[in-house]
Amino acid sequence: MNDDTAIRRDFLKGAAASLLVMFSEDDLLAASLRQTTPSTPPVKFGLIGVGQWSKEILATISRSQSARISALCDPYQPALKKALETAPNAMTTNDYRKVVESPEVEAVIIATPTHLHKDIVLAALQAGKHVYCEAPFAHTIDDAKAIASAAQANPKLKFQAGLQGRSNAMYRHISNFIRTGVLGSPAQVISQWNKKLSWRRAAPTPEREAELNWHLSKQSSIGLPGEIGIHQFDLVNWYLKSLPIAVSGFGSTINWKDGRDVPDTVQCVLEYPNNVRMMFTSTLVSSFSNSYTLFQGSNSSLMLREKRGWMVKEADSALLGWEVYARKENLHDETGICMVADATKLLEEGKEPGKESSMETRQSALSLAFDNFAQSIRENTNPIGSVLDGYRATVTAIKAHEAVMSGNKIAIPKSIFDLN
Repeated sequence: MNDDTAIRRDFLKGAAASLLVMFSEDDLLAASLRQTTPSTPPVKFGLIGVGQWSKEILATISRSQSARISALCDPYQPALKKALETAPNAMTTNDYRKVVESPEVEAVIIATPTHLHKDIVLAALQAGKHVYCEAPFAHTIDDAKAIASAAQANPKLKFQAGLQGRSNAMYRHISNFIRTGVLGSPAQVISQWNKKLSWRRAAPTPEREAELNWHLSKQSSIGLPGEIGIHQFDLVNWYLKSLPIAVSGFGSTINWKDGRDVPDTVQCVLEYPNNVRMMFTSTLVSSFSNSYTLFQGSNSSLMLREKRGWMVKEADSALLGWEVYARKENLHDETGICMVADATKLLEEGKEPGKESSMETRQSALSLAFDNFAQSIRENTNPIGSVLDGYRATVTAIKAHEAVMSGNKIAIPKSIFDLN
């Protein structure tokens, strides 16, 4: 290692330390995403709902030292049979009540269709089980409030909202920069999620097909804002430390004219205090540009994808110091400073972030979410992705969907985000 490299590493370590000391011990504890120790028994989970997303859940937990699946539940037997390939020792049932009542289950993961969450959450909490509930909580505000209120009424039980962005190591890393005011004055947020797919799934019977395609019906679904946009809405609520006061929306069915009554293409404008607006667009018609969230401010902009992040500084913004040594990439004809989530760990290992290692995070957000949930159960700590976070993100998504379906501007009273 030459002298220049040593100086550079010393500077980066100092910059990382300077950033860390700006936060309290409680903040750092809350931000930690440690796995439970190998000597700690893994938390025994019951997975209720074994659809498409549950395949990812099962695969993730099968690799975890802190959790294992002890029960599987789904009304469709072929789905249970397939899930057993990943969790061969799990009990199986088509009745969620048998899962929440089982002494072999400490916590439940609720991954059923959104409109079925409420009764299962209430039963699980009544049975004394910890709950991980996928987001959105529900398809109506009344159901979402019932879930959140029940969770708050049982403070000894851990409840984690399935907002994977809250556990995303890169998002959490960048949140520290947000808290230092690196954006300057926030101006606007632009986000999108594009993927060409029908969302429709085939099934052997009309009844099963209706069950599988619940998200294509306005009776049971809150559409693209609810099933997709909620994660980007939550990120904006989190980073801006604010909640929307109004939303306008538009929606159309462009490509998948198959009888669905939920649009395959939507646009939303969410209004936040201080005249900051978030533009969210999503389509199932085209995959172009995939997904991202872009925060723009007077000092810098932050472009976030799921596993990568970049900061682009304005020419007149103050020099921060550490960015001189950071890795840079071209980003839309600008110079983007790469944001590396594992920077502190890499520095401790004597490596330079972004130069001697992958630019992507080491663990998936879902893996970190379950590790953190298991940790909160074993160590009696607060889970990442709180009840209130999940409820407020759900309310935001429901109101955005209402605006899309009506084509109107909808005011969002501040009181609707409260549980009291």
